[in-house]
Amino acid sequence: MSGGAVSVSTAQIHGVETISVEVQVSLSGGLPGFDVVGMPDASVLEARSRVRCALKACNFTIPREHVIINLMPGDKRKTGTAFDLPIAVAILIATRQLPPDVARGCLLVGELGLNGEVNPVRGDVAYAALAREKGLTLVTSADSPLTPGLVGDARGISTLGQLREGAENLPLLRQRESCVGAQRDRAIDFIDVVDQELAKRAMVIAAAGRHGMLMIGPPGAGKTMLARRLPTILPPLTDDERAMALLIHSVAGQSLDTVAEGRRPFRAPHHSISTGGLIGGGRPVIPGEISLAHGGVLFLDELPEFARNSLQALRQPLEDGVVRITRVEGSYSFPCDFQLVAAANPCPCGHLGDPGHECTCSAARIAAYQSRIGGPLMDRIDIVVDVARPKSSKVIQGQEGMGTHEMAELVSAAREFRKERELGLGEAIRDPVARARLDPRAQAVFESLADRLALGGRAIVRVARVARTIADLEQREYVSEDNVVEALGFRSREMS
Repeated sequence: MSGGAVSVSTAQIHGVETISVEVQVSLSGGLPGFDVVGMPDASVLEARSRVRCALKACNFTIPREHVIINLMPGDKRKTGTAFDLPIAVAILIATRQLPPDVARGCLLVGELGLNGEVNPVRGDVAYAALAREKGLTLVTSADSPLTPGLVGDARGISTLGQLREGAENLPLLRQRESCVGAQRDRAIDFIDVVDQELAKRAMVIAAAGRHGMLMIGPPGAGKTMLARRLPTILPPLTDDERAMALLIHSVAGQSLDTVAEGRRPFRAPHHSISTGGLIGGGRPVIPGEISLAHGGVLFLDELPEFARNSLQALRQPLEDGVVRITRVEGSYSFPCDFQLVAAANPCPCGHLGDPGHECTCSAARIAAYQSRIGGPLMDRIDIVVDVARPKSSKVIQGQEGMGTHEMAELVSAAREFRKERELGLGEAIRDPVARARLDPRAQAVFESLADRLALGGRAIVRVARVARTIADLEQREYVSEDNVVEALGFRSREMS
């Protein structure tokens, strides 16, 4: 029954990348049993029991020889349950229960159930990308969704016994129908947010210039309603953004429906989230919320309630658009180019400055509460807007203001104007304030107000950037005095 060593192709997820792995199986004399070498972790070692039960359930013969399973390369830690299927297939080929060519030209991934079923594993998009790159046929669970952009001969397997008919006879994977499209007619709209036209204006500016934004107001003012509607006025994901977002969500084991439709991600983690959950980490290392928000919006509600170390950990990812996590077994990089939107109460009780409600907080408590955010994070927030509680009469009457359609058109036109303007500007001008192109009157007013408000260099740059976005919304080549004044109205309290 024994033969030479058998090799089957599979892969290991490392961050958002995949590393080719060869599963080698050799039979030798000695007591029957399975040995797995090649730096397997506990989840891989457990494959021995799953494979043994799956072989028996599918009426295959369990080898009565000693089976040595080697995972190459041997210097990298192997983790996860995706090795179950390739290990089982390699054993069946080595024991001549399947023909040698059954796995030729295939990349096999899948977790085995005790009854022989092949279950999906996270990262199908990453495995599919590697299969396309290597010119191989992806063979994975029939329950794995075939995402848009996955082309070629990708095939689904339901049970291990199906391989008796050969991999070429397995059915092609089909893209699952998304249930998200049916909900478009019930999509949220900014028109539902009453008596918040200033906040909507701030949202348009933030969306047009991809500015970080903080909303400050009492509970019930509508801060969360506004934030959840921001993705509806952003342009659809580009092909490159969509491909990367699909990859990240797949590796994290998240639903792909919204991203597959081209809609930008919206992530709103609770303030009790750990630093690892926010930034990424764990065993195995998987993307955090900031990476799941790549290409979209990360909303941090009740911002001062987040752990201080978690907020400070955002500094480097916000600067670089990539988060790097180092572990004993190696380094991992996850893209995290997101737009930050946050909300906070003005004080611990939430009623500071709220007409009709008395604030019960002392000055010391208010100062301590507001200082929890920290300067480094505030440096990434260009727009701060006060969101007052809407008037009861306007809510009852159902008064309407700007809706999503109107706001999305403004954002799209501003981004297009900016793209054409910057093409003409080129790279000759490096200074960010000079690139804003203030007209003489605007420059004089800006200098005067900056001196009066004692703005620092970083604050001046951020105000100029917001003013430039406002001018783009008006499709003006030069920033006007009114643009500067409006931008100063959205100036962060911590920017000076």
